[in-house]
Formats: sequence, C-alpha cells, structure tokens
Amino acid sequence: MEVSKHHHHDHHHAPQITGLNRSFIIGIGLNIIFVVTEFGIGFYYNSLGLISDAGHNLGDVASLILAMLAFRLARVSATSKYTYGYKKSTILVSLLNSIILLIAVGVIFAESIDKLFHPSPVEGDAIAWTAGVGVFVNGLTAWLFMKDKEKDLNVKGAYLHMAADALVSVGVVISGIVISYTGWSVIDPILGLLIACVIIYSTWGLLHDSIRLSLDGVPTGTDSKQIEEIILSVPKVINCHHLHIWAISTTETALTAHLVINDLSQLENVKREVKHVLLEAGVQHATLEFEHNSDCCGDVGCQNFGNVD
Repeated sequence: MEVSKHHHHDHHHAPQITGLNRSFIIGIGLNIIFVVTEFGIGFYYNSLGLISDAGHNLGDVASLILAMLAFRLARVSATSKYTYGYKKSTILVSLLNSIILLIAVGVIFAESIDKLFHPSPVEGDAIAWTAGVGVFVNGLTAWLFMKDKEKDLNVKGAYLHMAADALVSVGVVISGIVISYTGWSVIDPILGLLIACVIIYSTWGLLHDSIRLSLDGVPTGTDSKQIEEIILSVPKVINCHHLHIWAISTTETALTAHLVINDLSQLENVKREVKHVLLEAGVQHATLEFEHNSDCCGDVGCQNFGNVD
C-alpha cells in the first residue's frame, strides 16, 4: 500500500489570566514603599531581621517586575525569527527569580552568622511594629495572586513568596515582642537564619520546575504516560510513538507525536477526537503525524504493526 502521511499543527490559546497587570502594579507599589521603610527602620535600629527581610522583599519586587515584563512579552506576536513569539520568556524569568532568591539566601545566612558571633542590641518595639505592617502588605499582595496561582508558574511563585513573607513577618512580630520584654537580642540573627530557611523551602519547588521547563522537560502536573494512554483511548488509534511534550510558556504546553491508525479514511475524525482529548488534558499546541498501520515512518523507533482491523 502506498505510504500516506498527514501533518496537522493545532494551536489553542491558553485560558487568559485576567487582572494580572493591575495586581502586579499594586503589589509592586506596595512592596517598594514597604522595602524602603523597612530598610530605613532596620538600619536606624540596627536590626538584621528587618534589613534581611527588606532585602528579601526587594528581591520580590524585582521578581514581580520581571514577571509582569514576561507576561507582556508573551503577548507579543510571533515573527519569522521567533515563531512562538516571546512566550518562553515567562520560563526564563521564573528561573531568574529563583536564582535571585537563592542569592538573597546566601547574603542573609552570611550576615546572620556574623551577627551571632558579634551581637548588638536592637529595638524590639520598632521591629514588631514594622513587621506588623509587613504582615498586611505581604498578605494583601499574596491575596491579589491567589485566584490565578494554579494557572501559571510565575503567578504561583509570586503568591508563594508573598505568602511566605507574610508568615515570616508574623515571626518577626513575635521576635520583636520577645526582645522588647526580655532583651534577648540574639533572637534577631536567629530569625534571619529562619527567614533564609523559609525562603529556601518556598523557592525550591519553583527552582526545580523552572529548570525542568527550561530544559524542555514535561511540565509538572503532566504525565507523559497518561497522555499516551489518552491518545490510545481514541478509536482507530493503534499506536503512538515519537511522543514529545514540552512547555512553550508557563501557561501553554506543546506536543508532537506520530499516530498509527488502521483506516486513513477516518483520519479527520480521529484527528478531531485526538485534538479534543489533548485539549482537555491541558495540551494547547499539538503537531500530529498520521501513519497507516502497514507503514513505517522510517525514523528510529518506528515499527510496522501489520494489518490490524
């Protein structure tokens, strides 16, 4: 039988995440004001807990700015040189944000350890009041991203950072009260170390996912075996090979595959059904090549499946 190959490239746009620009602008504005205030008070009262938390919040401001920039770049139309546009920038920004946070952790660790060996008195009341404002600012910013946190890796990163900051600020409030009543200034560098640990914990998953997507790995939450089973569940599809799944951006997943069918006259129906099940599984961009069961595409790994009814 003569070899027949059919190519189909399908594009579906990922669901739009609404209201993000406003959320980013509000979050960036609030955090810039708070960072300046917190750093000034921390410097005046010699509080490493406040200074380190201000440094972390400054990293969050940079992260929010970069994330907003990435989302705007992702909307730029594709060109002949960038056929997917700049969607990948969302992944690169997510990776960059993770690296920024890890650098901040290193600085906080170094400063905290130094102050453990060279302690100095701090003002507990000032720490408690300043951190109390931080609870409000970080909590409000986290709330702005809450509804969209499962739709995009950058938004999830922003939400996790702000939520972690709010919890850290609660801890700073408690330490400020303790210092105010007991005079135990050593709790300040200890708090700096705890802040660093919280940052590492909240950043690790983001770093892992960002590196995975940067290397064109299968996005977290997508199971390649399950995707293959979903494709094979479509009637007339005998086999699936050369299956590749990767992320175009932090919100869009792409797939290429060779599908073996036993009746080329049903190709359009099969194609339509495969497109439907893949979209339901979260794959927005699909490039499919169809082969008859008596044919082999000639690539390594292709098999001849014989005449199957």
